[in-house]
This record gives sequence, structure tokens and C-alpha cells, in this order.
Amino acid sequence: MKSIKTEAEAADGGGGGGGGSKQNVNKAGGGSYGYGGYLETSKAERAMWLMKCPPLVSRCLGASPSSDPSRPVAKVIVSIDPLNNSDNSSSDDSPPQFTMELAATEAGNIPRCFAMDMSKDFIPMSVFSDTPQGKICVEGKILNKFDMRPHKQSMELYGKICRERTQKYMVKTRQIQVIDNDSGAHMRPMPGLFTFSSSSGPIEKKKAPAKATETKRTRRDRGEMEEIVFKLFERQPNWSLRNLIQETDQPEQFLKDILKDLCVYNNKGTNQGTYELKPEYRKAGD
Repeated sequence: MKSIKTEAEAADGGGGGGGGSKQNVNKAGGGSYGYGGYLETSKAERAMWLMKCPPLVSRCLGASPSSDPSRPVAKVIVSIDPLNNSDNSSSDDSPPQFTMELAATEAGNIPRCFAMDMSKDFIPMSVFSDTPQGKICVEGKILNKFDMRPHKQSMELYGKICRERTQKYMVKTRQIQVIDNDSGAHMRPMPGLFTFSSSSGPIEKKKAPAKATETKRTRRDRGEMEEIVFKLFERQPNWSLRNLIQETDQPEQFLKDILKDLCVYNNKGTNQGTYELKPEYRKAGD
């Protein structure tokens, strides 16, 4: 929905407030109006309507006839119950009904009749205008606020428009097409995946390098492995896990379990990232 402002004469005859008056205003930020500008308030008391309407209504109201620009583009019908006695009942019991009828448009599928729901429970607002010369004017204050909805007379036509709009957005704009030239030379390849031959032959795909097959290591007896570990630490006091795997040819996890029981891992210092025997095993070794 789009909000637009339309001017209407107030029922109580509230018009412009006499002679023109000006008020000195300052605009922060040093915009196009600068400092020390004047606000024209001669129309500050003029009653205006704030109307929230669908985009198709806004387009119709904004497009004036080219043949006669002064011709009205719409009319508002106010329906009042003549049997209602305003002296004995409040105006809220039977408020007036507002209906807008658009003038004849070239597009015949646009509904012409709309209901206008009036609401007086809104924040006080005023309408302002400005010119390229920097003049700011108060065009009036909002007396009534309206929300437009399709009238029951135009509900069927409005529903048809909604269905056509839904079907329009459901149409797929992208389609799959078969390309005759399947060499792909006109397409941008991903780097490193394809190589193009000088001829117009088919594309040759690069072969991925063969992954080196890892030899499956066989576990030794745990007691035998502990003896081997002790002998290795007799050769040197510190070993990295990688070097121990190369020396023992044992599975990594199996070797880690043995080192967890026999050794201490150095997280810092000069021997960071290496294992060394626990003190009790070093004494036993000595």
C-alpha cells in the first residue's frame, strides 16, 4: 500500500487562516534552505485528508487526462443516514460512509469503486511543501485519515487482478536450454579443472594425482613395544611422535596410548612438541 495526500474541504468550513504569516525557522545540518529561512504558514489551518491507497489507485490519481488536465480524476461520495437524529445520538453511532469512484480509465480491468475507512485516532500531522528556490510552506493539517479497500461491488474484479498478478510472478524467467556446441570453448572454465587443446576436439579433463597408498601397520605386543620405547629413549632423551612412528612402524593411536603411560609431553620450553620418559622410568632405566 502507498500513502498519498489528497486535499479535501472540511465539513465545518475550516479554510485558510486569514492573511499570510511567516515564521523564522532554522534547519540543522545546513541543507539547501540554509539558516534563517522562513516558513510560510498562511495555509497552516487548512483541513486536509491523509489517504492510504493501493499502487494502482495512486497511479490513476496521479495521471491527469492529457486532453483536459483540469478534469477530476475521481470523486468522493459521502453517505449519511438522514434518519439519524444528531441531537439524541452521538456521531460515532452512525458515522458517515465514504466511497471513492475513479474516473473512466483506459485500462478497463481496474476497479473503479473503493471504500474509505475513516480513522480519527492518529498522531496530529501537518503537510509541508518545498520549492527548488528553498521556500518551505505549510500546506495544511491532517483532519481525517483514510484506509482504502476494495468495495464489495468491485471485489470480483479486484480478485481477478490479484490472481493475474500471482500468475505473473509464478512464471519462470530462467529456462534450461540445450547447447549444440558442447566443446565449452565459449564458456569460462574454473581454473585448474580443464585444459583446452588447439583443435576443436573434446575437452580433456586433468587427471587427479594418484593418492599414495598408506601401508597398514600391524600392532606389536604391548610388552614388546614398551621395551622398544625404553631402548629408543636410551639413545636420546627426547623424541617427537613422528620420529617414533618412523622408528617403530606402529599405528599412531596405539603408540600414543603407550606414550601416555610411559612418557611426558613437553608443551613448552626448548623441547616443545617432544616426549620424554617419566621420572620414575628414567630412574629405573638408570
